[in-house]
Amino acid sequence: MAYYQQPLDATTLPAWQALQQHRQAMQSFSMREAFSQDAERFKEFSLSTSGLFLDYSKNLITTETRDLLVRLAREAELQPAIEALFRGELVNASEGRPALHTALRRPVADRLNVGGVNIMPEVHRVLGQMTDLVGRIHDGLWRGYSEKPITDVVNIGIGGSFLGPQLVSEALLPFAQRGVRCHYLANIDGSEFHELSAGLRAETTLFIVSSKSFSTLETLKNAQAARAWYLAQGGTEVDLHKHFIAVSSNRPAAVAFGIREENIFPMWDWVGGRYSLWSAIGLPIALAIGMSNFKELLSGAYSMDQHFLTAPFERNLPVLLALLGVWYGNFWGAQSHAILPYDHYLRNITKHLQQLDMESNGKSVRQDGSPVKGDTGPVIWGGVGCNGQHAYHQLLHQGTQLIPADFIVPVVSYNPVTDHHQWLYANCLSQSQALMLGKTRAEAEAELRAKGLGDDEVQRLAPHKVIPGNRPSNTLVVERISPRRLGALVAMYEHKVFAQSVIWGINAFDQWGVELGKDLGKNVYQRLTGSDELPAEDGSTQGLIDFFRGRHRG
Repeated sequence: MAYYQQPLDATTLPAWQALQQHRQAMQSFSMREAFSQDAERFKEFSLSTSGLFLDYSKNLITTETRDLLVRLAREAELQPAIEALFRGELVNASEGRPALHTALRRPVADRLNVGGVNIMPEVHRVLGQMTDLVGRIHDGLWRGYSEKPITDVVNIGIGGSFLGPQLVSEALLPFAQRGVRCHYLANIDGSEFHELSAGLRAETTLFIVSSKSFSTLETLKNAQAARAWYLAQGGTEVDLHKHFIAVSSNRPAAVAFGIREENIFPMWDWVGGRYSLWSAIGLPIALAIGMSNFKELLSGAYSMDQHFLTAPFERNLPVLLALLGVWYGNFWGAQSHAILPYDHYLRNITKHLQQLDMESNGKSVRQDGSPVKGDTGPVIWGGVGCNGQHAYHQLLHQGTQLIPADFIVPVVSYNPVTDHHQWLYANCLSQSQALMLGKTRAEAEAELRAKGLGDDEVQRLAPHKVIPGNRPSNTLVVERISPRRLGALVAMYEHKVFAQSVIWGINAFDQWGVELGKDLGKNVYQRLTGSDELPAEDGSTQGLIDFFRGRHRG
């Protein structure tokens, strides 16, 4: 299987040079003026696909900007890269792997070879295995050691084995199936395990251990703690298989733990953790919302896959969002990007996108090992919109940094309370409007005079009331959050991240920085627990180790 060949450094391309010149010409561009001069601006800079509507008219762009960005994508050979991703070429060059999360949502009739083997029958075999398990649990046929049906499922995993499934199962709470509650255990903190287990009964609890290697420190330690808790609550080794299943590629380790072969779901090395919620890692999602809804989630993602693969770049939702990110990060100096969902059920989308974007594009070397020129991935942050309005939105409006933002809002609420949702939607729109419009000095002065203040007081207060405006944002609107639309939304961000990685020439599918911390943690742990045979750590780390050991001796 061939390695995917990255194109030349994008900063050397003619389109990049043209964008640098265009950036200077855009220095005095005003969105407020652009809207007043062009009644068709909203129509020109909006599009709809896969149940998502994107308004990107509140950006520092003209049609020329978009044309130049699309030209950059073409010169950077984005289309061949997209096709290479879907064909299963080795786009993850440092690990010699394809990145085939898109295969997890493809129809069984498709053919996709990896190492000379068509993987689609295996993908759908596992979907069938999931369907069987979910049906047995929902129908009360899967019984615990006391012959009572399962009422609680605890997913033990971290990173991609936690963030994606948690996001989706919470976002789709209105689709939750009765009788089964899903919980998540990720952090290696005894307090989290204590709080979770306090509300469970071992005889009706099923644990899913999600770890590709079955050796991830946090996951393995939590699995061991769950096993000890299960035994202490009256469970037996003989019945352990009734309460533990696994998603892992290390079948021998899972079997040694006490999990039966038929209850081990595979993980493939061509699926990265942060792209894995579509696989058996999504078991807690399927158990929460039912298998038919899980398949709708896959269907929505597949719809976005086809859009990403076939739509022209100027009408391609993930590509446009990627190019806007490149525009602000590489030409306007933006260092971060805010994700602002105006929906309680989407409250954890920011955490998932933090891993998806920052672990994928937090790189400083290109695929060929040469240093990148310019910035790559931004810091992703944010949270539920209305809460943020009373906290960090102040920085967005009047801070010194340019911070692009994505507003995400449904038109219809599953839980209408009087006029709450109308106010929620109005808040979302007004925040993006305020970022764009701002408030001029003249407007601030007029506002103060209308309150009866004298000229001296007006001049003293006016500078504090001025809001620069001209701050960019996108607004993503869905009719309501459903499995299909959520699948499309998450897949859209996956493809945005990949498109940016191609333009920057980096590998979106490895994470060696994460691996370093894991490796160093093993040595630090040994010194914390009393081993003096290893070489001393750096002065700071050793001092903190000594502080810990000193307190625990006392």
